Amino acid sequence: MKFFILGISGLMLLGLIIMGFLHEETSQDSTSRQWERSNEVNLQEQSDREPPPAEELQPVNPDDEIGYSLQNDELNLTFNHGIDWVKVPVDKDQLFEGEYNGNKQQLIDDSFVLTEERVAFLYSEGPSWEDKSILLTYSLDQGQTWENTVVTEPFPAMRFRKVEFLNNTFGYVIISGGRTMSQEYSAVHLTHDGGRTWEETNNSDVTRLIYDGGFVDESTGFLSFGTINPEEPDVYVTQDGGGAWEKASFKMPGKYDRIFVSAEVPVKEEEHLAVLVNQGPNGDYLGGRVKGKFISNDNGMTWEFLTEVQPDEPEQQG
Repeated sequence: MKFFILGISGLMLLGLIIMGFLHEETSQDSTSRQWERSNEVNLQEQSDREPPPAEELQPVNPDDEIGYSLQNDELNLTFNHGIDWVKVPVDKDQLFEGEYNGNKQQLIDDSFVLTEERVAFLYSEGPSWEDKSILLTYSLDQGQTWENTVVTEPFPAMRFRKVEFLNNTFGYVIISGGRTMSQEYSAVHLTHDGGRTWEETNNSDVTRLIYDGGFVDESTGFLSFGTINPEEPDVYVTQDGGGAWEKASFKMPGKYDRIFVSAEVPVKEEEHLAVLVNQGPNGDYLGGRVKGKFISNDNGMTWEFLTEVQPDEPEQQG
């Protein structure tokens, strides 16, 4: 009887040992599976956090030797048809801030300069809609080094914006903002040191929406107003670098009254100035694309009609 009891006890002890071993293996298998599942989740989360692979950069305009790309949420430049690229140190979104944002697939017209000698980008920054800094970031060595300059501050969110350099030292910035219905504030800023410093000219005191503007030399500049239902060219000219602005006079043939209504920026042509006046947003004369060409022999104060210009004629200004 004694040996029987001892045998039963031994069998029970052996059973407990076997059960403990099986429980340990099961526990280890469960822990292993939990670790594998956790590792899979971590790998998936890491994959979700990783940005998508960068696109291969392509110029917005493939035919341009000097071009730009807005891919990968940044602005990059090329000076050799896209073989090499250099990043512009400006936040892409800042290039489109303001009342007018463009289509964001390409830079806003006239808001940048892109030449072999100079690249420059006009933009704004600031937390308040009515309190922005208008900035220009530029490079004179194809993006190897960059300069940042404040054109003006504070300034409301921009609508119209334009920057251009006529030579290595002289350039201008024309901006508008604070639009209320068909009225807004516009300003002209000039640089005489290549963009390092800027000075605002006297104001034209015109509050109509600006259509275009520019300088033909360091003294002579123009502002063209009227974007909503214009009825005639409304141009102001300065002949002293922005010291004073006076309204220019257009001798409009009766045939073209209320047809040629929006003046573009004049250009120098031989011994006179020339300007194209288009039909505005509602023009329908001969399809709406024909422009009138006017010339001035008194540096932009008075303009006389010369001829019609078809869209495909070489005299047409861009």
